[in-house]
Amino acid sequence: MNDLKVFEASDYLNNDAEIAEFLSISLEDPNPDVFLRALQEVAKVRGMTQLARDSGLNRESLYKALGPGAKPRYDTVLRVVNALGVKLTAQHL
Repeated sequence: MNDLKVFEASDYLNNDAEIAEFLSISLEDPNPDVFLRALQEVAKVRGMTQLARDSGLNRESLYKALGPGAKPRYDTVLRVVNALGVKLTAQHL
């Protein structure tokens, strides 16, 4: 019998500061799927139905755009990020 539960980051994202930090850290990984997975986890916290409404995307498109291996368009990512109420910024290393 397996008593281990699958880890879901969304279970631990309790406020906007934690969400922003989680997304910032995910952007540091060179694998773009890490950021998309992080967006998916945050979307679960906020509610996929509400995020779909806020971003102007339908739920199916949202799931496809955030799925592993997806190659979402920039404007799709921007719509999702804006709907989440976060801002992506660039800084000099």
